[in-house]
Amino acid sequence: MDRKRKQSIMAIVLILCCAVALRLAVAVYLGDEVAIGRDEQSYSALAERVADGYGYSFDTPWYPFGKPAGEPTSHWSFLYTAYIAGIYAVFGSSPLIVRLIGALVGGILLPLMVYRLSRRAFPERPLVALLALACGAVYAYFVLFAAQLMTETFYIIFLLWSLECALTLQAHFSTGTKPGLGLILSFGLSLGLATLMRQAILPWIAILFLLLLWVGFRNGRFQQALIALTVSGLTLVACIIPFTIRNYLVYDDFLLLNANAGFAMYSAQHPFHGTEFQEYTAAPLPDDLDLSMSEAALDRELMRRGIQFILAEPGRYLLLSASRAVDYFVFWPMPQTSMLNNVGRVLSFGLFLPLMLAGLWLSRRNWHDLWLLYAFMAFYTCLHIFTWAMVRYRLPVDAVLLLFAAVTLAAIWQRVQGVQRTQGIQQGGLELEMALPEHLDK
Repeated sequence: MDRKRKQSIMAIVLILCCAVALRLAVAVYLGDEVAIGRDEQSYSALAERVADGYGYSFDTPWYPFGKPAGEPTSHWSFLYTAYIAGIYAVFGSSPLIVRLIGALVGGILLPLMVYRLSRRAFPERPLVALLALACGAVYAYFVLFAAQLMTETFYIIFLLWSLECALTLQAHFSTGTKPGLGLILSFGLSLGLATLMRQAILPWIAILFLLLLWVGFRNGRFQQALIALTVSGLTLVACIIPFTIRNYLVYDDFLLLNANAGFAMYSAQHPFHGTEFQEYTAAPLPDDLDLSMSEAALDRELMRRGIQFILAEPGRYLLLSASRAVDYFVFWPMPQTSMLNNVGRVLSFGLFLPLMLAGLWLSRRNWHDLWLLYAFMAFYTCLHIFTWAMVRYRLPVDAVLLLFAAVTLAAIWQRVQGVQRTQGIQQGGLELEMALPEHLDK
């Protein structure tokens, strides 16, 4: 192993150690309690029931439907709940243990996935990848969420993995080289795991498959792309179908995965918002809603009512969505959020946004290699602005934008190195010029 490679590996290890240390510190700070009234409390309570053998149910009526105690629920991520339940089954019901494990896993895998995606996006620029790794290690919101009982960290890891696979498949479909079965299965598995963490990714998956099919069609390799994506799609379906079957057995009704899309659409478009979105306030359930219906039926009914809100007042909906754009991109402290979240917001998006924007400009000539990432960021942003926008829903886009922040940092580093090199040459020339007459005199 050459010296330069050893130095690179040492730098990666050092950065990852720093990433883990930061996240462990936040985990210890947050401690063994969960935030009341937040997703943390729901996942912890649900995981305790699963670990105790009661399945996916709560021991008291629970948000958002207030179903009776012990009634099965599908509102929350099955996979993430099972992950916490497994930890509780081994170590007891200790949120701190979950935080520490999440800090360790997130501190290693998330920066590494940012690094791998950067290597794929900028294969000839190893410095950009190393700086992207460092950005992922210290990005304050990633540090904060890795220590919380929420799906964000694992979801982003799987999403970045899927984007890396997608860029690789794009290259194969463009050049005509045959993608390996491992890559095809990895693509489907990464999408499947991301979906099990948060089903909101499904609209993007549909767009992604269409874009990759278009790449194959444009380059005369449509059949190759169709076969590869069919296998990836079947792998994705294999991840989801066990829970679809479970839902049918529980509700005697079809529910693809989680019963939360309908509630999100209903609550986010509700007239109580007016034209100013209240991201931390859920809309009250309709008085005439039959809560005795299964969650599958409730999900469909609330989705129908949410769409009705849009059709009834399209102008208000557009103004409401415009207000969500502010909630989505906010990087300044907000009075309704905790000090820890405010600090995280400023030291992540607030600090890195200029670097991200500059990097997008600096890398514009590589657009033909990066357009799939642009498509993801644009679609994912619009998806949430027109449905439900919160800062944490933007974090997958932040993870991709860190690649472009690294481009800016690499340009700054190279400029500094160039200035220093020029100054060194000038200084050496001056010394030679001063020494030359003296040498000639001798």
